[in-house]
Amino acid sequence: MSNEDPIVQFENVSKRFVFTKEQPRSFIETFVSFFSRTKQDKQHDLWALKDVSFNVMPGQGVGFIGRNGSGKSTILKLISQIIRPNAGRILVRGRISALLELGAGFHPDLTGRENIFLNAAVLGLTEAEVNALYDQIVTFSELGEFIDMPVKHYSSGMYMRLGFSVAIHIRPDILIVDEILAVGDQAFQSKCIDAIMELKRRGTTIIIVSHNLNMIQTLCSHLVWMDNGEVRSVGTTEEVAAQYVEYSYEREGKLTAVSDFDRHGDQVIEITAVRLLNANGEEQQQYQTGDEMTIEMAFHANKPIPNPEFGLAIFRQDGVHVNGPNTQLAGIELGIIEGVGTIRYQIKKLPLLPAQYLLTTAVHDSRFPHCYDYHKEAYTFRIIPGGTREINGLIDMPAIWSSNVLEPKHLA
Repeated sequence: MSNEDPIVQFENVSKRFVFTKEQPRSFIETFVSFFSRTKQDKQHDLWALKDVSFNVMPGQGVGFIGRNGSGKSTILKLISQIIRPNAGRILVRGRISALLELGAGFHPDLTGRENIFLNAAVLGLTEAEVNALYDQIVTFSELGEFIDMPVKHYSSGMYMRLGFSVAIHIRPDILIVDEILAVGDQAFQSKCIDAIMELKRRGTTIIIVSHNLNMIQTLCSHLVWMDNGEVRSVGTTEEVAAQYVEYSYEREGKLTAVSDFDRHGDQVIEITAVRLLNANGEEQQQYQTGDEMTIEMAFHANKPIPNPEFGLAIFRQDGVHVNGPNTQLAGIELGIIEGVGTIRYQIKKLPLLPAQYLLTTAVHDSRFPHCYDYHKEAYTFRIIPGGTREINGLIDMPAIWSSNVLEPKHLA
């Protein structure tokens, strides 16, 4: 196989699942079935994939994105030869290591040690090869003495640790990863991502499914956007991610206050309303990078309060804390307030890159650790594509590129 030949090739692939309605097994199920308003056939078909075509080249990092039920995981199972297509042609070249489901491929009654040898043998490694890799696998998994415990007693995080460690140490040509990386602690997830990046540098082809667009942008150079079993778009990560984010924002529409949020404080000063305003003073929930945005907090002080501290915090949807300004840090003296009023925080040029963001607002005593009103992640807004070409990271940092290129020296 040359580097010009695809390592994975789908040609007009379709996959159908047949579901059979189960007969009622109890009185209650019979009763509910009898009074059901919708009559269902005993058998129906679901086309998980419809005429799907794409190529994955050796050494590429390719991510599959799309809503739940769009066919992403079905594609991974077809590549791994767990299931077969109903139509079309699939070509896969090289050794595959797949992380699709927690515990998949593990025998529950065998220990972690025994399952390492079992999995490696299934993937074609000799006993001598496994012995040479064994210590590295156990060390990376951080399972320690638990390696000799039957895996049926493992937690989901321990399953993930063992499965991932085996998968990356067998030197696969293709590493396939589903949402399994969402399991486990943050430190080990970061360790896994570093390991995937190292495999990619060594020429391993990475195929991944995740709803974490930031992680997919880190690991993948190309994306395949699936929608309702069909390919919606194929291209570079930058192009397809921007299309997908814009589509998602258009579909979900405007976002307002979170319906149920954590609120505490004695409400001697009460935050009565929060509005996000554009440059024209109009209320708005969607912005582009570089737009002007003003966060306005309306309040009611039920009695005279000397110089309270108003503040806010912005978080990206994945929990990253963007900032946490307040009036005290800004040196704003409000004096004694009573009755109704407003506080505004004006951002002349939003540096944030496209994502959904959560807003916390609060008012505290500026002298003592006392909370009057606190709305935790109570409001949402979106930054949509269009204000900048950048998509990776958190902010569009204002900066200037420059160069000082010397003329090449010519040999005499």
